[in-house]
Amino acid sequence: MYSNADFFEDDYVSKKEKRQSRKQKRNQREAVAKPVIRVKPILPLTKNQKRTFEAFEEGKHLLLHGSAGTGKTFIALGLALGAVSDGDAPKPIIILRSVVPTRDMGFLPGKLSEKIAVYEEPYRGICNELTGHNTGYDYLKKNNFVQFSTTSYLRGLTFRDNIVIVDEVQNMTFGEIDTVITRMGQGCRVIFCGDFNQSDLTYSNDKRGVKDFMKILNNMGSFCSVQFGVQDIVRSGLVKEYLITKDRMGM
Repeated sequence: MYSNADFFEDDYVSKKEKRQSRKQKRNQREAVAKPVIRVKPILPLTKNQKRTFEAFEEGKHLLLHGSAGTGKTFIALGLALGAVSDGDAPKPIIILRSVVPTRDMGFLPGKLSEKIAVYEEPYRGICNELTGHNTGYDYLKKNNFVQFSTTSYLRGLTFRDNIVIVDEVQNMTFGEIDTVITRMGQGCRVIFCGDFNQSDLTYSNDKRGVKDFMKILNNMGSFCSVQFGVQDIVRSGLVKEYLITKDRMGM
């Protein structure tokens, strides 16, 4: 003979098992549907690149500055995408840059999204190379692994748990850079990239802004500042020869 309690217990277990089964199937469907990101591993090629890798692994914020062609932006995106693919970065990578040299996007043809797209091209090429697909950047954006914006639309925003790459920082006024860094909320990692010798800013006061900002970061223990020189150029032999010759001639 079974008591009423036995029937109620069996009924409870049955319902519980059904709920667990439904939850398990739902999780399996979500796991299958969840987009994945596969990034080619990158290795440091110079001493300063190695220092950058080590500082990132230590959890430091980064200031990467110096000669063109040294892989600053490439490394920043490579490290950030690697962290996202490993699950160490729960939120999208945010890429920020100024709209210099025009300062006024109205001079560029097309709609606002088309004007902004002009400034995305360098990152499209890097992401396509790192993912091994010629539509890699579009995939990353579509699946919310990467977001791109200009410094024109940051007021009132707060980033949380993002890796934020601030590129071409030498083309930002101190006010712009100040706005950027004060948008960083809890869990953010920020990487500033630039070369103050290649500024497109017109006025000397504006150009001095990035140097003043660098002085501040150099006094912050949470930042690692890496200065890249001509010895770190990896873009091509031509670029390296040109910059070495220009520097030797004092130009």
